[in-house]
Amino acid sequence: MNTVEKIFTKENIKKAYTYEEYLELIADLVDKKQTTGPNQSEDYAAYTRLNLIRMQRLDKTVEIGNELTELVKEIKSPQRWYVLLEGWCGDAAQSVPVIAKLATLNDHIELHLLLRDEHPVIMDQYLTNGGRSIPKLIGLDENGEELFVWGPRPAEAQALYDEFKLNPERGFVKFAEELQLWYSKNKTVAIQKELISVIKG
Repeated sequence: MNTVEKIFTKENIKKAYTYEEYLELIADLVDKKQTTGPNQSEDYAAYTRLNLIRMQRLDKTVEIGNELTELVKEIKSPQRWYVLLEGWCGDAAQSVPVIAKLATLNDHIELHLLLRDEHPVIMDQYLTNGGRSIPKLIGLDENGEELFVWGPRPAEAQALYDEFKLNPERGFVKFAEELQLWYSKNKTVAIQKELISVIKG
């Protein structure tokens, strides 16, 4: 049994959510002015409220391109897709609706959403530059073998993040606004292109 099979056990993923269950969870937390995870600050609660609005908007407006649609429909054997995320994460709010819509295109795909801070054993196998960056999408085949990994954000968005890390004096709030503006203008095009690449293998 390889490492991936060992960490994606029933015990480790017993708190997995469907996309619908996750939306219900976030909506309930927004009503309580809370978020997921241990950081229950006003800022994180505010991010979560904005993210719920973003997800609901994308659920109604996102259009999956023909190439990605056909690629997903051509999957012929069972796959399990896991996404590590948190309610306050703006990047997750922009990508998870796309991933969820893809999963509905093929009955062979099971989508499971895992809160990062409740699944450290899994998260620590998928670090980004040593950090627990999210979201992370991990695709497994029916035998538990890893097929692909994507995340935490498209390359262009990652470049914006890397620039911010080098120049943090701008402040996180301004950076977050710039990042969300990029997502809004891009209309999930970059996410979809990168998912085509990783799913093709």
